[in-house]
Amino acid sequence: MNTLLRKPCVAANWKMQGSFDKIEVFLGFLAKNPAILQALEVIFCPPAVYLDVTRRRIAGEEALQALKLAAQNTYCEQTGAFTGEISPAMIKEVGCHYVLLGHSERRHLLGEDDTLIARKAVAAYHAGLVPILCVGETAEERAAGRTIEVISRQLEAVFQVLPWETFKTGIIAYEPVWAIGTGVASASKDAEVVHTTIRAWLSQYDEGFARELRILYGGSVKAENAKGLFTEENIDGALVGNASLQAETFLNICQCAIEVASLQLN
Repeated sequence: MNTLLRKPCVAANWKMQGSFDKIEVFLGFLAKNPAILQALEVIFCPPAVYLDVTRRRIAGEEALQALKLAAQNTYCEQTGAFTGEISPAMIKEVGCHYVLLGHSERRHLLGEDDTLIARKAVAAYHAGLVPILCVGETAEERAAGRTIEVISRQLEAVFQVLPWETFKTGIIAYEPVWAIGTGVASASKDAEVVHTTIRAWLSQYDEGFARELRILYGGSVKAENAKGLFTEENIDGALVGNASLQAETFLNICQCAIEVASLQLN
């Protein structure tokens, strides 16, 4: 984690889980630990139906002001006859700063392809949202030695239609599909190899852009493996799934990021 160039970031992706009560407990824990929200960029991605209540809770508590809100998905149009979809403009209006795009569950369970994800990225930026672009390979692709090929293809689809200068504020999250929800994270050194390769791929556009863009790791991140991951130079934080559902566990992961950053700065 290179804290001299990139502020560490830890994001909580609750997926299709949660309730009003659980969100209140989660935000209550964060409010009691405001120093964490100052030391890191902390992002909360609740289900869409809870975005507005979360926004109101953040607005009403000074200790939560630094917490960033993110949607888990959006559509590629700002308005229209698309029953059941939520546009980037709506997500922006409800208080989101970020939006997850291309999460492996969207790609592999719901059939979203690279082209659709790229269109969503363009629409998100037009609405003033910042994408957290998720990329990653399946177990079969990894076994075939195609990890870099797959990730390069996923990145290329977006950067063909979205200028790299526009993506300067964005975030990339490397999520090996085979690690998500399995309890088995990629070894920190293996994850670092992929993060380093992503950064090298980005350098074709601009060296400074590649150095400064944050790349998170996602895939069975927990307190037990977080510090090892965060110690790697090109891993700038984590996109946390199941382990973020328990506030104490999530805060422990955040604390690992703070400890690593503190050691590196000293």
